Amino acid sequence: MIEILLIILTGLVGLLIFLNLIKNPFELIKTNSEKLSQLENAMLSLKTLQDRLEIQMKEEMRQNRDEMRNWSGQFREEVSRELRTMAELQKGQLELFSGQLSNLTQSNEQRLERLRETVEERLRLLQEENTRKLDQMRELVDKELHATLEKRLGESFKLVSERLEQVHKGLGEMQALASSVGDLKKVLSNVKTRGILGEIQLGAILEQILTPEQYVKNFAPKKNSDRVEFAIKLPAKDDRGGYVYLPIDAKFHEADYQRLIEAYETGDHTMIEEAARQLEIKIKNSARDIKDKYLNPPLTTDFAIMFLPVEGLYAEVLRRPKLFETLQNEYRITVTGPTTLAAFLNSLQMGFR
Repeated sequence: MIEILLIILTGLVGLLIFLNLIKNPFELIKTNSEKLSQLENAMLSLKTLQDRLEIQMKEEMRQNRDEMRNWSGQFREEVSRELRTMAELQKGQLELFSGQLSNLTQSNEQRLERLRETVEERLRLLQEENTRKLDQMRELVDKELHATLEKRLGESFKLVSERLEQVHKGLGEMQALASSVGDLKKVLSNVKTRGILGEIQLGAILEQILTPEQYVKNFAPKKNSDRVEFAIKLPAKDDRGGYVYLPIDAKFHEADYQRLIEAYETGDHTMIEEAARQLEIKIKNSARDIKDKYLNPPLTTDFAIMFLPVEGLYAEVLRRPKLFETLQNEYRITVTGPTTLAAFLNSLQMGFR
């Protein structure tokens, strides 16, 4: 502030000097001397004032520092006291909250323990009840199953025994009939008579194993066509009911089979192979004939059975390489002998049961 006053005074002095330059030099010098004297007095007064102001400012600054120091100490004490009060208050609140939390935790643990005990008790009772009911159900099921199983097994074994007895009886008759083929060939000298013999044998097997309602004789699978000797009635697959018919035709290639037997007796491999080849051709022709005449799905099944009344003839068909598979795959014909037909019909009979 003093520096600003000095600058102002200096400016005024310069201005006065400039103004006096334009007046009389003597008057100017006199005036300037007076003014310089006044200025010096003013400067001394200003210096004195400056010294006083500096002393006063130092005193005020010292007092301010003392007051600031005193206020800072009081402020620190007040802040420390407030902090201690807040810390004690927070500590008390934390202790209170900790106690409440501990009590709440303990209460929750007790409730959870009671809930766990209640759930375990109910689960135990439920398990005991379920176990008791399961035991009752198991006893009831075992009792019913045992009774039903004994009844069904008894009926099945009885039925199987009866059928096996019938099969055994039929096999005995077939063996007796097969042993007489050598004698019958002298009597049955034409094809028609041999065909009748095979038809009679086939009818006897069907009559022994199936009921009359389970097959038909002289069945016509197509309009204005030849009739197959026998056809087994099978339940249809659709929901309309009715039956689908399985054609069975007897073929007795006695002459070709006899030539093969004679070739075996001579031991000539060429004759044996030629006779077997001729027999294979006749078997394939018969299979084609059955397929063309008697297969008519869905009225009939998509395959038919060729019955060979002599076991030896059936064995020759099986002996020829891939002949049996060719008849099944190309002609949809399954070849059977007396024994295999009886077993097949018995399986059908069990299926009907």
